[in-house]
Amino acid sequence: QILSKGELQVSDKERHTQLEQMFRDIATIVADKCVNPETKRPYTVILIERAMKDIHYSVKPHKSTKQQALEVIRQLKETMQIERAHMRLRFILPAKEGKKLKEKLKPLIKVIENEDFHEQLEIVCLIDPGCFREIDELIRSETKGKGTLEVLSLKDVEEGDEKLE
Repeated sequence: QILSKGELQVSDKERHTQLEQMFRDIATIVADKCVNPETKRPYTVILIERAMKDIHYSVKPHKSTKQQALEVIRQLKETMQIERAHMRLRFILPAKEGKKLKEKLKPLIKVIENEDFHEQLEIVCLIDPGCFREIDELIRSETKGKGTLEVLSLKDVEEGDEKLE
């Protein structure tokens, strides 16, 4: 009876260690996915951990760390300058559907970096990662598989040292 229906007792220290580990994992995911919108530079994990403590974030042990990280990002936006790092994509669309589809994609695109229109429409742009699935489905359905969507980079961040003048 105990072996089939019983629950494992977890000591206070074990539970505390497990929650601390999840807290650290969430902070790492947030630091990995987010940047300072002004400088486009990533935040450090320690800074994110401190910010999470400042907003009194409590870890939910039965929810995945990724779900909680997205929740934390929403909450941190209220107190500090933080946003998800944009994804860099390249679409190659057939000429016929290109113009029509570009109008539908415009509201989902943050920045168009490069646009080329010869035999086909080629756009290199930055988007919010939350819109990726929507854009992917839109391109698939409108071009009936003729258009391609290519992820150039998962996060657009500035690397290296800042130059002071």
